[in-house]
Amino acid sequence: MRDLYNLHSFYSNGKSSKQLNNRRKSFGYQVLGFGSGGGGAVAANGILFGGETAAGKTAATNLVNSLGVIAADVAGVGTARKNMSGCEYGNDKGVFSFGATASGVTAISSTVTSLGVVSSDVAAVGTARNAAAGCDYGGDKGIAAYGYASGYLAVSNKISNSGVVATDTGAVGTAKEGPVATEYSANRDKGIFTYGHSGSYVTGRNLVSNVGVVASDAAGAGTARLYTFACRYGSDTGIIAYGYVSGGTGVISISNLISNTGVVASDTGGVGTARYGVGACEYGGDKGIFAYGYVTATTTFTNISNLVSNVGVVASDTVCVGTAKQYVSACSLGIQ
Repeated sequence: MRDLYNLHSFYSNGKSSKQLNNRRKSFGYQVLGFGSGGGGAVAANGILFGGETAAGKTAATNLVNSLGVIAADVAGVGTARKNMSGCEYGNDKGVFSFGATASGVTAISSTVTSLGVVSSDVAAVGTARNAAAGCDYGGDKGIAAYGYASGYLAVSNKISNSGVVATDTGAVGTAKEGPVATEYSANRDKGIFTYGHSGSYVTGRNLVSNVGVVASDAAGAGTARLYTFACRYGSDTGIIAYGYVSGGTGVISISNLISNTGVVASDTGGVGTARYGVGACEYGGDKGIFAYGYVTATTTFTNISNLVSNVGVVASDTVCVGTAKQYVSACSLGIQ
């Protein structure tokens, strides 16, 4: 088993994604019919991008439809990498930034159309790093923050409603790697970063305002961990699940709900296989999905998924298609 406590080299060499705004998903463009199990084609609601397989880093993608069904691998575009931040922008598109490539950390980004088509590499902006996280704010913009390069970071980078990543904004809060982020609030215009590793595992949270200002540390809740992932569910709430914890415990399958005021709830007993490096995004307008990941006890890359209901209940494992992998990034897509 790899040394999971040698975090710096582990992340650089070796998981916000986010959610949608306050209009329900429009299916006027029925173009991506995959595995719906129903009569007609359905549009992409989310995308899982990149990660690491048994063969190494990948740039492959897997689309998620409105029923929470994951499609087969689509050949990657651009540089294969893992540990990217991912979020939606412009109400219906996505962007993946930063991450670890075969040669080290990077600041390149890749935009994704509302139909799930990934662009080639966009020139790097901001501090090259991996193990950052991303979420939406302001209804149509995004933000990536924290991560690790030669040390723990607390810088952030705003993402415009046209998908342009800005230069670094000064550090706020505890510098850390491997946090989790998601959007929340009635107007879907605020975000939250929480958990991660700063030399020790942390539970503190940093809220993001509707103009993209990251707040200083506030008390969190639940089990401190990293390389968990989060997504929105319902109309204004979020959920965090899975991850890696300290003290030799390894991977866990607990979850934590996030209220519409950005409060993280205490742990909820786990459902599904305990793992870390999982990707998560919303689908169907009010539900979520966690997919893939790594199981330390069996040193196994997985291709399982767990659906989240519109009241935040995590379902048992479902075997999904696509190559088993870890450190997957994800975001939602499509008109809300």
